[in-house]
Amino acid sequence: MSMRKLALAAGMAALALSVGAALAESPHLGKPITQADLAEWDINILPDGTNLPPGSGKAADGAKIFAEKCVACHGEGGKGGIAARVIGGPPKATLDGGKTIANYWPYATTVFDFIRRSMPWTQPRSLTDQEVYALTAYLLAANKVIGEDDEMNAATLPKVKMPNRDNFVIRFPDRI
Repeated sequence: MSMRKLALAAGMAALALSVGAALAESPHLGKPITQADLAEWDINILPDGTNLPPGSGKAADGAKIFAEKCVACHGEGGKGGIAARVIGGPPKATLDGGKTIANYWPYATTVFDFIRRSMPWTQPRSLTDQEVYALTAYLLAANKVIGEDDEMNAATLPKVKMPNRDNFVIRFPDRI
């Protein structure tokens, strides 16, 4: 038998063995996920406010939470540190001057959703809904998007018009 035919036969045998192993029964690791398991992680907030939880918060409360849980990464006054700047100058309808909340985020509900899912970075999802509303109110007020005394909740947050909202191109407009 030629070397080429021998190599081809060996390759076919290896392929047959690997297909057989791939089709073999799984080791039954883990368990099937249930709707109850998914519900804990199904916390998406849509731009129109759909799925916002109960609760409310004001900027003054958010400032205290920011000083306690956010300043280590985002710096004094939210001007940036080891993490991004979250408080910039007055709102602009452009991206000139960097991506700050006032000029980069198209919906205030997205700010809430991001904070709720991923902050603080060292302990994501550890903030209560009240704390997230308060932090959102603080960041929006500090960026001069809302007033200092405005309360953010499931009814008021979706009504906040972000300064640069109309300059975004919606990739999937049918999903809004």
